[in-house]
Amino acid sequence: MKAREIPHFGQSIRVRHADLWYGAFHALKDICIDLPSRTLTAFIGPSGCGKSTLLKCFNRMNDMVEKCRVSGEFLIDGVSIYGKIDVNALRKSVGMVFQKPNPFPMSIYDNIAYGPRTFGVRKRAELDAIVEDSLRRAAIWDEVADRLNRSALGLSGGQQQRICIARALAVKPSILLMDEPTAALDPISTEKIEELCLELRKTTTIVTVTHNLGQAARISDKTAFFLSGELVECGDTKQLFSAPRDERTRRYITGKFG
Repeated sequence: MKAREIPHFGQSIRVRHADLWYGAFHALKDICIDLPSRTLTAFIGPSGCGKSTLLKCFNRMNDMVEKCRVSGEFLIDGVSIYGKIDVNALRKSVGMVFQKPNPFPMSIYDNIAYGPRTFGVRKRAELDAIVEDSLRRAAIWDEVADRLNRSALGLSGGQQQRICIARALAVKPSILLMDEPTAALDPISTEKIEELCLELRKTTTIVTVTHNLGQAARISDKTAFFLSGELVECGDTKQLFSAPRDERTRRYITGKFG
């Protein structure tokens, strides 16, 4: 069977006047933001401020939430992702990694091959190449190359998270969304994920949610600060941390609240 051709979306994200409601709760309020291609943007802010909610709009994960309503414009390279599109194609191009590692209860090999098989790749040689390339890009090939047929559930938490990143990379996403990917990991595993992000941003647009301000300062090109469903400010990371334009941002990054 020939692999199914799924068109890729682009790599730049533009949001204009976006609002989101969960029932009567107004979770996002008039968000306008631009995320350039092949950059790493960190979303920061206190819990419940809307950063993860916005992140999930980029691949329409919020479609799965009952009584969720979205308005405004979400564009990827000028294409409206809330228009008449193939949502499967969108989620192939816009991959996601969650806070808690969630490998499938199957072998390491089958975890990585799952996505390509879903989109029609059947030849073993092609799958082998995809699996190896994805694991190498996720900086875990050397640790698992001799146990690809073993369960991914037997790996450490940090290894499981890199397996999940490799699984996302296996379908060659243009954009990678990461929702607190290191929150549950030890410092050594966190460092490896951060190094991986720095490498991946050379070819992939990355948007990450993090409560770790040090991490945002270390690895991101741009940082956006959210508060109570509003985007307070977004700009170059060094500028935002050294000379924020808004007093609320200054108070947050200096630990005065949040």
